[in-house]
Parts: sequence; C-alpha cells; structure tokens
Amino acid sequence: MCASGRKLVLDLPLKVILTEQGASHFISQKKKLLRFRLADNVEEYGVQFQSFTPCSLQKMLLADYVSKIEISMPEFVSSRQEIMDLSKLIVFSVLYKQFDRQILNNVLETDCVRRYNRQHPSELLDQKTQMRDSDLRSFFSGKDETIEAARKKILEPIWATIVNNAELNPKEKNIQLLMAEKYLNRLSLFNWYIIIKFFKTDGFPEILRAIRSTHSEYMERSKVAEYISLMVMELALNSENANMRKEAAIMYRGLQDNEKLVFDPEIRKKIIQELTRKNELVFISWKLGGGSASIGKQGRIQITLYNKNDEFQEVKENIETKKSANVNKKSLIDFYRELPDGQEGTDLGLYYLSYLDEACKKVNVKFESLVNQYSSSDLTVINLIFNF
Repeated sequence: MCASGRKLVLDLPLKVILTEQGASHFISQKKKLLRFRLADNVEEYGVQFQSFTPCSLQKMLLADYVSKIEISMPEFVSSRQEIMDLSKLIVFSVLYKQFDRQILNNVLETDCVRRYNRQHPSELLDQKTQMRDSDLRSFFSGKDETIEAARKKILEPIWATIVNNAELNPKEKNIQLLMAEKYLNRLSLFNWYIIIKFFKTDGFPEILRAIRSTHSEYMERSKVAEYISLMVMELALNSENANMRKEAAIMYRGLQDNEKLVFDPEIRKKIIQELTRKNELVFISWKLGGGSASIGKQGRIQITLYNKNDEFQEVKENIETKKSANVNKKSLIDFYRELPDGQEGTDLGLYYLSYLDEACKKVNVKFESLVNQYSSSDLTVINLIFNF
C-alpha cells in the first residue's frame, strides 16, 4: 500500500522530472519524454500527468526515478486534500528510502554480521555487496513461512506498544499500526536477505534490536510529514490569496473591500479565469536530493513556492547576472511577522511553522527556511529545506 490511502487517483497536473535512471527506464519502455520549462526557467526532461495513482508515483520515487516534481495552479483551495496527500506521499517516500539505508548500515555493524564476514571472506555482506534481484527472489522461494515469522517477531512488540498507548484513539492506533507495517514492507530485498539468513541464529536478537530501534526512530519522524503538508498548503493559500487580491483590485477598481470580492464564488471564478489567462500561477516544486549516488544528500527535500508573473524572466536574468542587488532575504518566521496586520492566515502560518520547527528538532531532522523577495517585481520565493 502507498503512503496516501485517501484516494485511488489524485487529479493534479504534475510535471515529473526524471533522474538519468528514470529517463533510461522510460526510454526502454518506449515512452516519449517531454521537455519542460520549469518555474525557474530551467529546461528539463520528464513526464506529465493530469491525474495519477499515488501507488504508481511512489513506486517511481522509491526506485530513484524522480529528481523533481512541480505543480502550478491559479488556486489550491479546491484541491487542498490532494495537495496535502501529494506532499505526504513525497515525504514518506524519502523516509522509506532513508529507513532502508539506515537499517542496512545498522545491521551491517552488528557483531553477528561482522563475525560472519570474518568466517566467510568470499561471501562478504557489506555496502559493496551486489546481488541480483533474481538471485534474491530465488533465495526467498519456499521461505514464506520463515519470512512471515521474522516479520511478526520484529513487529509484535511494536504493535503491542501502539495498542496499549492510552494517548491514542482507535483511529490513530489503526494509522500507527498500518504505518509500522509499511516501513517494514518497504525494506529492500537485500535487507530481507540478511534478516532471513540470520533469523534462526544466535545473532538474531542483536539484529532485532538494531531494526526495532531504527523503526521507532522513523515512526517518530513520520509526524513531520503531516506538519510539512500543512505548512506547504498554508504557504500556497497565502500566495493564492495575494494573487487574487491583486487581480481583484485591477478588475474591480474603485471598490475598497477586495476581501469580500475574493470570497464571492462567482467573482472568484472570474478572477481565477483571468489569472489563468495571464499565467499568474502559484508554483510548488519538490526537489529530491541528489539521487542514490550523492552521499549525504539522499534524504534531502527542497520545497519551493513562488508566484510567477510577467516580470519573472527579467528577475531571473538579474539574479543570474548579479544585477539585482535589491533582494530581501529573511527567514520564514520573519516573513510572516512582516506581513501586513490583519492579513488572513498569518497567525495560522506561524502556528504551523512553530510546530514544524519543534517536530523537526525533536527527531533530529535539519530544517531551514529562506524567503527571497524581489523589489523589481511582486515575486516572492520561499524555500523549505529538510534533511532526513
């Protein structure tokens, strides 16, 4: 199952930029790649979806086929849940991959594996070990009962802790139980090879401890995904509302209360149509850190939000040629504090930001934010960077 189980299909216009590995896979399947000009005016190759299944996108993410995902819309309110589901799916995909890497690191450091390597120098189990998937699947053939027994051995105390947690309601317990299984289900074949190989040996309790401690750590880290999705949605809505207020002031000159105009359903529809015509959209991109070959960056996600307007190309050129000195850089919290008094969402944004920052610190996830505002245009670029 995928991280996002709310809907079988998400109706969102995605540009999915592929890694070299991903591009090779699609080309081998005789799929034509598209050339995109992204919001930052960089041209990349990838595939485009107007709708997609969460499972199919997560498979691409877990296979390291995706380097960036971008979505652009004039308004996000009508797709709120889908955007949040997409954000959580991306974060969980990174968490699953990091979990798998850390499990492998920890298991390889156990005394029983080191002892095995000394006794079997021609069959070393280490980071350089290469085993074909076909050989691994052949090893697992006929071992279904052993695999299930090992799986239960790992999960039983974890399940018991969740079920006996009086602070969780029944729905939260079900979510936690499902998440506990998902992490284990995402382990690589090589990790499962080591688990099964040592399952009935004296060294297995040590491997159990290594797996359970890492599992507990990542169950806690999972909480960050919810806060990230809320923060992304809040920033998108703030940008959307800023665009709508600006357009309402142009379309309905002389009327003082643009706030009411923006939330009138019929007028809002007209404003959205005009923003679409002008290509004044809000963009969100998720850049995934470096691929499997970039040591230390595999667990990095950079989320960027900004409005695109007619002057964006000029701003981009100014940045590239270092002509634009009038650029204000600040943290996200300073950005929120400097928004005009009474602007909707300011308190809520600070609230989400506070919880996100606290949640990241608790589980040792590095989080930083930066807001660039360009005085030559209305462009505001917000970067949220996470390193898991």
